[in-house]
Amino acid sequence: MFIGLCGKPSAGKSTFFKASTLMDVATANYPFTTIKPNEGVTHIRVERIDKFFNVESTPRVGFKKGNYRFVPVKLLDVAGLVPGAHEGKGMGNQFLDDLRQADVLIHVIDVSGSLNENGEPIEVGSYDPIKDVKFLENELDMWYYNIFQRVWPKFSNTVNQAKENVVKAIATQFSGLKVDEDMVKNKVHKLDLSDKIIIKWTDEDIKNLAIEFRKETKPIIIAANKVDMPGAHEKFEDLKKEFPNLLVIPCSAESELALKEADKHELIDYTPGENDFKMLQAEKLSDKQKKALEFIKVNILDKYGSTGVQQVLDYAVFNLLKYIALFPGGVGNLTDSEGRVIPDCFLLPPKTTALDFAFHLHTDLGTNFIRAINVKTKMGMKKDQELTHRDIIEIVHNK
Repeated sequence: MFIGLCGKPSAGKSTFFKASTLMDVATANYPFTTIKPNEGVTHIRVERIDKFFNVESTPRVGFKKGNYRFVPVKLLDVAGLVPGAHEGKGMGNQFLDDLRQADVLIHVIDVSGSLNENGEPIEVGSYDPIKDVKFLENELDMWYYNIFQRVWPKFSNTVNQAKENVVKAIATQFSGLKVDEDMVKNKVHKLDLSDKIIIKWTDEDIKNLAIEFRKETKPIIIAANKVDMPGAHEKFEDLKKEFPNLLVIPCSAESELALKEADKHELIDYTPGENDFKMLQAEKLSDKQKKALEFIKVNILDKYGSTGVQQVLDYAVFNLLKYIALFPGGVGNLTDSEGRVIPDCFLLPPKTTALDFAFHLHTDLGTNFIRAINVKTKMGMKKDQELTHRDIIEIVHNK
């Protein structure tokens, strides 16, 4: 799974990336600070399963803090996109191709309206961030449409002459966009193309199909960044009204970065995604640092319940992709051969079955699968039974 960060230049993508990964990347308030994509590891919160068994887990990867286990996922920060990116403006084709591997997109916008459409600084509040949401969706849609246009004439003629199955042919041709047969079947039916000969599909039909695929293979969540700036809250409310079907979360990447850095240096105790922090070494903080932390507490944490960064990441994985967290374990035995307690947690797609999970753990477990056991309930499970979020599963197999 890959999470992609996108948006126009200087909106705060690299700050969001740095706050999420604590990697040292360039951040600056001018366009195209980032040229080559930054790739790193961030973490998604999963409510701790060890509390259910009254034990203390020892994660092999990631970490635990407070009531959560933090599971690693890949995060990609690409350079800023400007209007006309799908036509190559601002190196747009390269940057769009960098997003190809992403399963879900976080659109970081400057909700304070202090950047023009090209990411250049202007007076705070003088730009409408609603335009950014519309522009990015259009660029992504046109990017997909251009990919279809380049191959469609030859492709459709070949499918028609060979009398191939249209659904299978489209799924194969565009598998690089993570399109599968079920998706093609649903979209073709939705657009009333099932009974229409493929060479008779109009340019509008092809465009609509490309857009449908984009919406499903590149779902978007909006990180309304810089929400602490003057006038930003009102623009954030306008965004929610304008796009009621989109997830729009208030965010302050700079605040998250400041809290994580302070926690890293043991000046405060802060759990990502929480609405408060605890002072540990106040005497080591300068007056400027104390004022900054007080500002974050009053204007971000108390007002919005968090900095928004962790919430955006969690929502992207669990609400848009609908992934589930699964733990391998055994009834009466939650430790591995090295004595680690519930060491592993895996993020897997929805509708993952017990057999799917067995194969994910090891090919031999899937090949020699007998049944699975839900460790919480101690109930047996058939191979085709779908698993649910935070299940802990034992795989019974022929050794």
